[in-house]
Amino acid sequence: MTRSQQVSTAARSFLSCAILIASLFFNVVPRLHAEDEDMDRCQRRVAHADHELHEAIEKHGRHSRQADHERRELHEARERCWREQHRWWDEHEHRWRTEHDWDEHDHDHD
Repeated sequence: MTRSQQVSTAARSFLSCAILIASLFFNVVPRLHAEDEDMDRCQRRVAHADHELHEAIEKHGRHSRQADHERRELHEARERCWREQHRWWDEHEHRWRTEHDWDEHDHDHD
């Protein structure tokens, strides 16, 4: 193989690698961004439901019909996160949890 053929082969290999890396980058980055948006949406949904439960408890009492409704809403928000992300947002500890271990009555102990 001549020197020019070696350079040509190396250039084609380099170009192929560059195209492969670019295509991976443009396919992976949007997917990661979408996952971040899904996690943000999930976190906001749980935080909102948690806030609504606190409001219902404060306004109507821990064992009120309104508080029970908001507990169900919080449960649904956590379940949705779990189904979609296999994690759920713990608003009290401000962190993601990876165990399906929330306490349905955690607000009864506040």
